[in-house]
Amino acid sequence: MAGNGGHNVGKHDAKWKAKEARQALRVGEGFDLSAVDPASTPGFGGKKEDGERALARDAQHLSDLQEMFFAGSRHGDTRTVLLVLQGMDTSGKGGVVRHVVGAIDPQGVELTAFKAPTKAELSHGFLWRVRGRLPGAGMIGVFDRSHYEDVLIGRVQQLAPADEIEHRYDLINDFERDVAGDDTTIIKVMLHISKEEQRERLRKRLDRPDKYWKFDPGDIDQRMRWDDYLEAYQAALTRTSTEHAPWFVVPADHKWYARLAVQHLLLHALSGMDLAWPPADFDIETQKQRLADS
Repeated sequence: MAGNGGHNVGKHDAKWKAKEARQALRVGEGFDLSAVDPASTPGFGGKKEDGERALARDAQHLSDLQEMFFAGSRHGDTRTVLLVLQGMDTSGKGGVVRHVVGAIDPQGVELTAFKAPTKAELSHGFLWRVRGRLPGAGMIGVFDRSHYEDVLIGRVQQLAPADEIEHRYDLINDFERDVAGDDTTIIKVMLHISKEEQRERLRKRLDRPDKYWKFDPGDIDQRMRWDDYLEAYQAALTRTSTEHAPWFVVPADHKWYARLAVQHLLLHALSGMDLAWPPADFDIETQKQRLADS
């Protein structure tokens, strides 16, 4: 994964094949969600400890790129990045936010955790509230859940007629095409967890008092419709994975792998932007002399 300063993970970590991983994770023609093993680690040949070391090692590089990206916006660079995180309950969205996005300067991040829409939001089209939370120049926007809830929960719970759900796919594609046209790099990630792993994570929440706050009895209600949700994801992924806004399905039974994969999707996006530190808009030597005289 080439980037500024000659950064290439493959050079110093033979266990991680970044290009191979991106190709394996990207949703393309003929994609079948049921064929993706949630316990697999595409592109990575190491173990948990290897993955955790790689995540820690590249956190600083991601932070440096983000700072450069942010600095450029103060000098006219209008580009933004939008990371969309979707997945079944307990799939690890919060862990990605904490361990991947949390490694960069928070002033350069705009995080939105979408909840059920309010009455006021329901009075508008389903994309209305999303438009208002798009990241500004130089920012990395993170959607913890997103407009895709309207074609996932909406489809499974039959909150809208089938023809309306079908129409929403087209509206989403048009919306994301416009967003990408406004200098936004869109990275959409589905964290794909197995039903067995989800049961174990929910059980742990019920076994630990410090995790009770994370548990929602509604999670079990949604779990009862597991196959319906996978069908809804299959439809959403194949209908809305485009060149300007691709989907990546990241196996998430191993938290360390999911975090590493998302980190490298962000690294790949920023590394491909040909970032540079903005030049000084003042005379450097004059300011040095002023400082010495002060």
